[in-house]
Amino acid sequence: MHMDKVDVTHHISSQLNEALEHVRGRVLRMGGVVEQQIARAMRALTEADVLLAEEVASNDYQVNSLEVSLDEECTQILARRQPAASDLRLVVAIIKTITDLERIGDEAEKIARTAIAVTDRRPAHNYTSLESLANHVRGMLRDALDAFARLDAEAALAVAREDTRVDHEYEMLMRQCITYMMEDQRTIRGMIDLMWCARALERIGDHASNICEYVIYLVEGKDVRHTTLDEMAQVVRERGPEATPAQPGDDELP
Repeated sequence: MHMDKVDVTHHISSQLNEALEHVRGRVLRMGGVVEQQIARAMRALTEADVLLAEEVASNDYQVNSLEVSLDEECTQILARRQPAASDLRLVVAIIKTITDLERIGDEAEKIARTAIAVTDRRPAHNYTSLESLANHVRGMLRDALDAFARLDAEAALAVAREDTRVDHEYEMLMRQCITYMMEDQRTIRGMIDLMWCARALERIGDHASNICEYVIYLVEGKDVRHTTLDEMAQVVRERGPEATPAQPGDDELP
């Protein structure tokens, strides 16, 4: 009788692990789709490619569909597997992460729709700064997803720190746009369009930073939302860079 119970427990645990790994892999694939949406939206904007912009905008349904599907899969895991401790934290982190990925997809769609509208008033002289900002936030997203894949709280903290630099780039770009508008009123419409794109990219950086917070929560078992970077760093240091992620039963949800 005792052996039967052990075998059943092991079987259930194995099924849970498989389900969690499957959904985690799908989250990373969703992240890849979203990152591609950002790149293609920016290319459509800088190259005045209306057809590409329309394709990016229409493909947003794929991101939405992935969010709905993954959310349903997580709900099924919660209902059928009843995960506890770090397994439950993983499901919670995944649910939050896919929400941010979907919102990043929405921001990419905004850039694509702006690309459709600005073909007759392209402020090409300022796209260099915008492309630099786009590359920065794409890198943040890629590194945040990598930290999520490796369950690396130190890497997640490093990515979260990058959001301050993104904010600085965004503010510099906004000041440039305002200067152009003051010097030549004919640039106002084009600059406003560019500012909307810059705002979308800044928001993408915020969402990437959110994903990093979920990684720290998952690994350390502490909710670091609405904390300073120094406080976040303290949480990561408490366990140390060589520490492994908390295991089931190690602690409770905060």
